[in-house]
Amino acid sequence: MEIRAPGRTENCQIGVFAAYATSRGHTLVDRELYLPRSWTDDRERCRAARVPDDRVFATKGELARAIILRALASPLPIGWVTADSAYGQDSHFRRFLEDHQVSYVVAVPKSQQVHGPRIDHLIGQAPPEAWQRLSAGSGAKGERFYDWAAARLPAVWEFDGDELTRQRWMLARRSIAKPDEIAYYLASAPLEATVADLVRIAGCRWKVEECFQSAKNECGLDQYEVRRYVGWYRHITLAMLAHAFLAVLASQEREKGALSGTHPTSWTSHRLRFDVCWQLDPATVLRTATTR
Repeated sequence: MEIRAPGRTENCQIGVFAAYATSRGHTLVDRELYLPRSWTDDRERCRAARVPDDRVFATKGELARAIILRALASPLPIGWVTADSAYGQDSHFRRFLEDHQVSYVVAVPKSQQVHGPRIDHLIGQAPPEAWQRLSAGSGAKGERFYDWAAARLPAVWEFDGDELTRQRWMLARRSIAKPDEIAYYLASAPLEATVADLVRIAGCRWKVEECFQSAKNECGLDQYEVRRYVGWYRHITLAMLAHAFLAVLASQEREKGALSGTHPTSWTSHRLRFDVCWQLDPATVLRTATTR
């Protein structure tokens, strides 16, 4: 596709990618080239770029759903899906995951409606003891600590029926240094999932960015000037294969860390706001109880 800037026209390609992350490592595993309607409606242009005649317009969300279906049909064990707000705000995407019994934590914009009210308005109702400091995983400078607030959402009978098998949540991540910077998430998780589980999955979202950075630096993911459909897939696929090979080698060389002990990370608050159930920080609750 083309991006027009003052005085010039830039060529670019937009892809939808999937990364697979485990405790042992992460790598890119699938890709789809996004073609805007200006391309798919121009069959002459598509034929010149060797785009197959049966390739029709698909939104990024539809491409993402196709990628997830392939992953679910593969031998890879899939426990959770996480995605940025471009996909998380799409109710069809979230419903697709629920229909396939896939747990998720997806980012959403602050204007996202949750049973009517906006999510930022609901998070603004969180009691102070609902915020707890948790790590979203390790980064280049150590553990990535943020303040998190989470609340269980009420069931939707038309989707959930009489017997609840999964729990929907809303989640907020607040910067410690800049408290005004808050990110928002929606989640669907097993009934036994904790706030720490949701935070861990939300933190996995950064893995795809790490994959892009390392694949570009080490495997030349972005070092191409192709103008044809097949050329793009060939280059991207080979770069992804090289990245996966390096990820496996790194995993084999990495020493296994000792398992750390577990401790409670959240208790249930019975103080309801808009029919949600806030998860309280146990340290704050204990501190409050001992000072009374």
